[in-house]
Amino acid sequence: MEKITYPEIVDMAKVMRLKMLEISYNCTLSTHLGGGLSMTEMMATLYARVLRFDKKDPRWEGRDRFILSKGHGVLGYFSALVAAGVISEEVYNTFQTNESDLIAHPVMNLDLSIESSNGSLGQGLSMAVGIALAAKKKNAPFTTYVLLGDGECNEGSVWEAVMSAGQLRLDNLVAMVDYNKLQSDGAAGQIMDLGDLANKFRAFGWDAYDIDGHKIDQLVNAIEAPKVEGKPRVIVANTIKGKGVSFMENNNEWHHNRLTRANFDLAIAEVNLVATNPGEANG
Repeated sequence: MEKITYPEIVDMAKVMRLKMLEISYNCTLSTHLGGGLSMTEMMATLYARVLRFDKKDPRWEGRDRFILSKGHGVLGYFSALVAAGVISEEVYNTFQTNESDLIAHPVMNLDLSIESSNGSLGQGLSMAVGIALAAKKKNAPFTTYVLLGDGECNEGSVWEAVMSAGQLRLDNLVAMVDYNKLQSDGAAGQIMDLGDLANKFRAFGWDAYDIDGHKIDQLVNAIEAPKVEGKPRVIVANTIKGKGVSFMENNNEWHHNRLTRANFDLAIAEVNLVATNPGEANG
């Protein structure tokens, strides 16, 4: 099958940002917009080009698995599912309504291609390690992908999983870190400085990449690079919290906030101004 092109991934990222803003405004509640917007290019790249899945059979055993460990980034997840045609617009538009399957954090629902539940941080990588280990033992050909937040990497459970993955030589596991330098309580570097995160993973036996998480070519090159036998892969994606909306970028007030009509209109106008052409494919 022909690979999805970089400009097509950029187009998808734009659609995802618009959908995130629209659903956040329409649900009339505070939502985690900042962290959803920072992970947009990562999710667009995964769901447009990388992940193997069957929209008609979400329980297909050969599918790649995706685990959202930074569960508050759920807007970046659900918008990718709807933009990729995995869930319907009708389902997406139920976000945060009574009895909806789509709430503020993911709830496992394989029929909607949601592989895991998430509430407390620091658990997703451990789950991904277990899935990848099981695949190894069964000689199953799928890859497990997991997305973490940088603030989440303060959790000791993350580093237990990092050590385990290296020890178990899980080269069918790919972790991505949304390194936007902000967490709920403030600047990540002031709360718990992660320093050279890629080198920390390398010390535990991982194949590590340090990239710009908004540049599609860098994301694709890191994800699609030849597998290093016996080594799990991590992609430290340097990103901007609130990316794509000027008054949200690097503004931690938008970690969790509610859109008014005025700032919704401004945000939509800004995202709509972004060109979607080959020249934008790298940024």
